[in-house]
Amino acid sequence: MNVIYSSTFAIVLLVHHYPYPTLWLWISLSLASRHLEVLAKIKALERMARRQTFWLHLLFLACWTSVGEAEYMKYKDPKQSINVRIKDLMDRMTLAEKIGQMTQIERKVASAQVMKDYFIGSLLSGGGSVPGPQASASDWVNMVNELQKGSLSTRLGIPMIYGIDAVHGHNNRIGEATALEVRATGIPYVFAPCIAVCRDPRWGRCYESYSEDHNIVQEMTEIIPGLQGDVPANYHKGVPYISGKVKVAACAKHFVGDGGTHNGINENNTIVNRDGLLSIHMPAYYNSIMKGVATVMVSYSSWNGVKMHANHDLVTGYLKNTLHFRGFVITDWQGIDRITSPPGVNYTYSVQAGINAGIDMVMVPYDYSEYINALTSLVNKHVIPMSRIDDAVRRILRVKFTMGLFENPLADLSLVDQLGKKEHRELAREAVRKSLVLLKNGKSRNDSFLPLPKKAAKILVAGSHADNLGYQCGGWTIEWQGASGNITVGTTILGAIKTTVDHSTEVVYSENPDEKFVKDNGFSYAIVVVGEPPYTETAGDNLNLTLPDPGPSTIRTVCGAIKCVVIIISGRPVVIEPYVHLMDALVAAWLPGSEGQGVTDVLFGDYGFTGKLSRTWFKSVDQLPMNVGDMHYDPLFPFGFGLTTGPTMARLSSSSPASAAAAAAAAADVRKEAYWVVSLFLSLSMAWVSTYLL
Repeated sequence: MNVIYSSTFAIVLLVHHYPYPTLWLWISLSLASRHLEVLAKIKALERMARRQTFWLHLLFLACWTSVGEAEYMKYKDPKQSINVRIKDLMDRMTLAEKIGQMTQIERKVASAQVMKDYFIGSLLSGGGSVPGPQASASDWVNMVNELQKGSLSTRLGIPMIYGIDAVHGHNNRIGEATALEVRATGIPYVFAPCIAVCRDPRWGRCYESYSEDHNIVQEMTEIIPGLQGDVPANYHKGVPYISGKVKVAACAKHFVGDGGTHNGINENNTIVNRDGLLSIHMPAYYNSIMKGVATVMVSYSSWNGVKMHANHDLVTGYLKNTLHFRGFVITDWQGIDRITSPPGVNYTYSVQAGINAGIDMVMVPYDYSEYINALTSLVNKHVIPMSRIDDAVRRILRVKFTMGLFENPLADLSLVDQLGKKEHRELAREAVRKSLVLLKNGKSRNDSFLPLPKKAAKILVAGSHADNLGYQCGGWTIEWQGASGNITVGTTILGAIKTTVDHSTEVVYSENPDEKFVKDNGFSYAIVVVGEPPYTETAGDNLNLTLPDPGPSTIRTVCGAIKCVVIIISGRPVVIEPYVHLMDALVAAWLPGSEGQGVTDVLFGDYGFTGKLSRTWFKSVDQLPMNVGDMHYDPLFPFGFGLTTGPTMARLSSSSPASAAAAAAAAADVRKEAYWVVSLFLSLSMAWVSTYLL
């Protein structure tokens, strides 16, 4: 229209500059004719415009309706069933988005941009991987949330799941405390419990195992409802269950046979027939699945020469198809790399073998682009079928939907005060005293040495582990391999002794005293605390299991001169037979973690000893492997052994108010309870806070 009017205006201007009448008449007639043509064209255009406007309105309405429908996404609606939500979301996902869900990377290589660009499905903190030195709960929450925001900014906004090790404790109450404190740091997923059946204490991960007896390990899967919540009455077997914002997704590990490797060598070969594997190492997985465990981690080890990370028969055939596990299967750290020897020599093959075996999520943890590219290529070449990818993603999404991660992807600071709270420390202390095992009490049957008197002129405390919090906690503490010294918040055994004895009792500490010092100082008795240094995994493999120096010499020097009780701090039985005759009393304290008062609670009779051995204490390593039920069974202390004592009346008469009733109740507890020593890593939930996070 503007063009037409502009052209007419130009003609008028042209006429205005020509004064000749004839020419003016001709131009006027021509202009009139042209004007009629212009008007006709205008009307035609107006009719066309009206028709176009009508269709444009229809098109706009159609687009508006389409946009309105797209805004309702079933997968974002918590009222829809989980299966409906999974299907709706998967129908929208590209291959890149699916493979991203199958990828778990270390926080050190993560950023919000990486999470967004690669659609990363999960993050983890490896041993010692923290937001910063002395990081607080708030620091953890803020770090997790910043990374989560990257995931939420993707096209579909699928939240990532953050995992971390929290291998502590052995029952429902401990599970609840662990879950609460892990959640307090903004993390919703723990790589626990370890349900290995340790058949040889030379294995460096034996302290992560509850027992050599699968029955005990099966009982200890009760930690799973503590971590995840109790499954409801209408629960379908095999489906993961996590009950709310103060619970975490658990991980049963390491599937399967990790505790049965030859000579206890970590990541080695478990040589046993199928019946042996299923009867010893598999039962606890059945219990875990019945309790709704969300994830299962595969073992580095092999079964009769076949790497578990590549074992389709057991991962898909037995775990998924026979046991009907519907959560997701995750690798161990660089687990698929170790399918080959040396690790990573043929990474593409490792990805192919691992994913086709039935692994759903790969703990990469660093070179995520190599893994993503390899898996993408294998799918595009039809080496790995799309059905296998869809199965993996379906399982991962099921866990995320079940735990409410889509509704509550970001952590808040409302739980930070739960970290290291007094009630949790008291629970840890209780677990310590119930887990101690009294192996010897007096040099004759009628000559009990324990409980020790709190009131004495002067007592000696000796040994490398008496005043070392890091040694009490063991591996997986602050750092992957643990460390020596006062590395976290807690109470050493020496500190606990000083606060427990009478104020008039002089406590003298000498780590490794000489014989003259011991004999010349008039000590009433001595407490010797020795044991293993911290270790984790392969670094803990030990073919001789001797007590590290100067432990043996300290025992000989002190116990050879005065009455003594020896406390062994270790993750497993060690060689002690040569020294037992020198001791008046012997206590297996395992790894008591941060709460040293749990040791003195029973040592001085505030509570009685009730713990029982959940693993055989051998005489010599030449006997190993040796487990209860073996034909050649000849232990120093047998499976299930543990002397008991009652709480002293002196303690009860001075306690609050109904001392007689308290004494009766305590005595009844001793009669009716025989606690198995099933937790060799008693740092517990609050110690995970104070040891792993601080």
